[in-house]
Amino acid sequence: MLQTFTVEKKGERIDVYLAAAMNKTRSSVAKAIEEGRVFCNGATVTKAGYKLEVGDNVEIENVEPRPISAVGEDIPIDIVYEDDDIVVVNKPQGMVTHPASGSPDGTLVNALLYKISDLSGINGEIRPGIVHRLDKDTSGLLVVAKNDEAHLSLSKQISTKKALRYYYALVEGVISSEGGVIDKAIARSKKDRKKMAISEDGRRAVTIYKVIEVLKNKTLVECELKTGRTHQIRVHMKSIGHPVVGDTVYGTASPLAPEGQLLHAHKLVLFHPRTGEQMTFVAPVNATFAKALVTLGAHSKI
Repeated sequence: MLQTFTVEKKGERIDVYLAAAMNKTRSSVAKAIEEGRVFCNGATVTKAGYKLEVGDNVEIENVEPRPISAVGEDIPIDIVYEDDDIVVVNKPQGMVTHPASGSPDGTLVNALLYKISDLSGINGEIRPGIVHRLDKDTSGLLVVAKNDEAHLSLSKQISTKKALRYYYALVEGVISSEGGVIDKAIARSKKDRKKMAISEDGRRAVTIYKVIEVLKNKTLVECELKTGRTHQIRVHMKSIGHPVVGDTVYGTASPLAPEGQLLHAHKLVLFHPRTGEQMTFVAPVNATFAKALVTLGAHSKI
């Protein structure tokens, strides 16, 4: 079914326009664009940043969300905080966030569905409540929405950079500076569709990194995400010659990281979707990450 809109304001991005007009998240609109379901004046739109003109005829082909098909499973998870609107979880390394073709069960969503009766339905069938995700081998904090109103609020906070996300990463090599900003667009790799790559045709991605401690040919850094692209920190750190230790996709295997990359979402700052209260959550690094730091003689108490 096509839904049609006539633009009344010049210069607005099409993803921003449609998200507001349809009360959807920008990520859901971006997905529709990627799938070729968004049109402007009859032509298929290929970029979320496409600028609109007054009088433009915008159409989006809606796909009806299917009912949630994932089922609850009795899997232990670390719930850091929960109320009527949100759940904050410390995801373990090695757990997939939501079901996919290669991981139909045993995911964080399956664990949540067993423990929590209400999750937002905006992401439909296999991603109920999921506002943002973490890679399988990345551990740490993520927030889950228990209703659609909370989901929209949290998604907007992330897209407008009001919500803050900080990660610890152990990277290869010595970074001699105190830190920096990586501002490089990221897109799906044209050589390998399972990987992401730096690309001028991609979506803007910004990571701020700060050196915490230099170790034995390794550097412990804290990264702040200003955008949320797939594999962003992993791709960005590789792009400056310092891939994350144990990242076999963008770097090499390491005995320090037998279970995957040493990347941990350690702090999450957000505003409660109902009360507006600023909330800060922290989680210590996982046991594998901690052991690697001890092995390298780190002094930082993270």
